Amino acid sequence: MSFKTFLRHVREGFKNVFRNGWMSVASITSIVVSLLVLGVFILLVLNVNSLADKADSQVQITVHLTLETNQALRETLQNEIGSMPEVSKIEFVPKEQGLEELRKDLGPDGDNILEGFDKDNNPLNDAFRVEVVKATTVPFVADKIKALNDTHPEKPIYKVKYGEGAVETLFKITHTIRNVGFVFVAGLGVMSMFLISNTIRVTILARRKEIGIMKLVGATNAFIRWPFFIEGALIGLLGSLITVGVLYAGYTGLNTSMKGDPLLGWRILPFTDIWMQLSGLLVGLGVLIGVWGSTVSIRKFLKI
Repeated sequence: MSFKTFLRHVREGFKNVFRNGWMSVASITSIVVSLLVLGVFILLVLNVNSLADKADSQVQITVHLTLETNQALRETLQNEIGSMPEVSKIEFVPKEQGLEELRKDLGPDGDNILEGFDKDNNPLNDAFRVEVVKATTVPFVADKIKALNDTHPEKPIYKVKYGEGAVETLFKITHTIRNVGFVFVAGLGVMSMFLISNTIRVTILARRKEIGIMKLVGATNAFIRWPFFIEGALIGLLGSLITVGVLYAGYTGLNTSMKGDPLLGWRILPFTDIWMQLSGLLVGLGVLIGVWGSTVSIRKFLKI
């Protein structure tokens, strides 16, 4: 195909979008509605996954030491735990700091509940806070830390806590959320493709006589197909760009309204963090569906 012929196809594709008026509007509207539903669900899934990741990342292991553990043994333990490949961070929490944090966690009643406890009368033990590289390894790392007692005759570890039972349940829930989200997004994507392609098919059906006449005067299939190919791509592009604009306006408005009221200390993801991936996906999907719908729909009218 020559460049001149290609330009002719592009011009015809542009003209067809405007020439067919309401049919083009119907196709673009179908794309906007379908991609809008898909985009909203993708944003929902991304934010739910972000919340699940935050919940996973907040899972820590607390290693309580015995009262008899001296500084040298404590430092040895800290080095042993910190050198584990699964551990990303270890922090020593003196019992005085632990008491103050407990007092704050109890809120306004903390002073009353812990009345009489001070640095000279502290019921808590020194402890380590341990963070891991991958949240799902928490039970495994906790067992490794417990096993360190067997390497020291002093048995310096009094207790290892990480919310056993509840943590495993949390991991199962977050794993299920991610899988269900992926399945729903994939299903909506397929539904959108068929819904949009059917709308485009109706548009081309209304022009079957035009296609038939072109075939009768000797136009090749490629010559007929290319303007429709361009038209479908343009319809998909326009629909997806409108969708991205609507999502941007709605999402940024929601983000602004929630700034003063985070959910459990968590805020929705800023649109700037995800707009490139989301926009690229929706625009690419819109153009792909437009082209695919036009190509599939025109195929049977070329068999004359």
